Amino acid sequence: MNTYKPRIADVLLRDRLLSAGAVLIQGPKWCGKTTTAEQIASSTLYLDDPDTISENLQMASTAARRLLVGPAPRLIDEWQLAPQLWDAVRFEVDHRDNHLGQFILTGSAVPPDPAQLRHTGTGRFAWLTMRTMSLWESGDSSGEVSLAALFNGAEAQGGGTKMEIEQLAHLICRGGWPGALGLPTAAALQQAYNYLDAVAESDISRVDGTRRNPAFAMRLMRSYARHQGSQASINTIIDDMSAHGSALSPGTTDSYIRALQMIFVTDDLPAWNPNLRSKTAIRTSDTRYFTDPSIAAAALGLGPDDLLDDLNTMGLLFETMAIRDLRTYADALNGHLFHYRDKTGLECDAVIHLRNGRYGLIEIKLGGDHLIEEGARTLCTLENKIDPTKMPAPAFKMVLVGVGHYVYRRPDGVVVVPLSCLKD
Repeated sequence: MNTYKPRIADVLLRDRLLSAGAVLIQGPKWCGKTTTAEQIASSTLYLDDPDTISENLQMASTAARRLLVGPAPRLIDEWQLAPQLWDAVRFEVDHRDNHLGQFILTGSAVPPDPAQLRHTGTGRFAWLTMRTMSLWESGDSSGEVSLAALFNGAEAQGGGTKMEIEQLAHLICRGGWPGALGLPTAAALQQAYNYLDAVAESDISRVDGTRRNPAFAMRLMRSYARHQGSQASINTIIDDMSAHGSALSPGTTDSYIRALQMIFVTDDLPAWNPNLRSKTAIRTSDTRYFTDPSIAAAALGLGPDDLLDDLNTMGLLFETMAIRDLRTYADALNGHLFHYRDKTGLECDAVIHLRNGRYGLIEIKLGGDHLIEEGARTLCTLENKIDPTKMPAPAFKMVLVGVGHYVYRRPDGVVVVPLSCLKD
């Protein structure tokens, strides 16, 4: 029986295939890339099939175009195992009469050596980054509040959610792994630990053929988890690792971090640079995040009950989950997600900026009147710093909360929305 649950990426993939000869779907292992591609593909090559992997790799080296034969769109799964297929696909796209929608490439790692690719793929390839499932995709959000509607001037009030803090803690630790849906609680929570072990024991070394120490990889990810939502420098992470055991040199630590980025374990958030009234210096360091909050919880050895006993840590990991969902929704709207921080210490957790210039400001808070008030004050302060002669006013200002039963608009215009009510 087909139990496939539709994803936002399904629509994005169909759109990309209408405008490019090939689409590269990239993202972390187990997030559903292959399954999503299979819904559209007319033929498939599983490059890492144990029964044929040796033949596949040999063929890729000697007669790559033969692997591309099949009804379009043809899916080539784990293409990065044979990077020469990139150039073969590009050439094939150029020489087919109908050059759009010909290939789908999926991969859970960036090729370690870009020099292996003779061409960038410009004009032939489109990119699609998939992440673990948002709450809307996993069925854990009511979807009563649409970001697209907010950008179009709709009101956001009157909706509600029945999600309690205990369920929120479970969703943070379960994460958005498609394979965890429908499993018994203990088995669902184990998925993130299995993923973490695979990263430390194998994936972080296989990505570029550099043998890395699993214990150091685990210690680094534990430190990364403690710095979710911060702009922690490599030296800060090294100091943190040293405080909890031996650490690595700056160069080696950077190598480990880059490897985690290449296999989409981490997903740092870039800085937003608006036009301001004054010459306030804007901090440009990326904000540290894992791809999924469950990775951080597993790295720290925490379960739902642990989060309920430590609401400060729960707030940090809730922010990771909210950023994951906002990235997915921003992709659906042809937008990008950023954070903002300036030299005065003013910080905004998330800014969704669309291609048409419209943008929304978002503060992320676990919940409670005091934190909501703090978040609203930050948003209004930032809005007043933006130069209205050079940029439009924000389409909306939102405090996105984890614990809160209602959607409502405050007198200052800030909307308060539970994450479990949000969709694209």
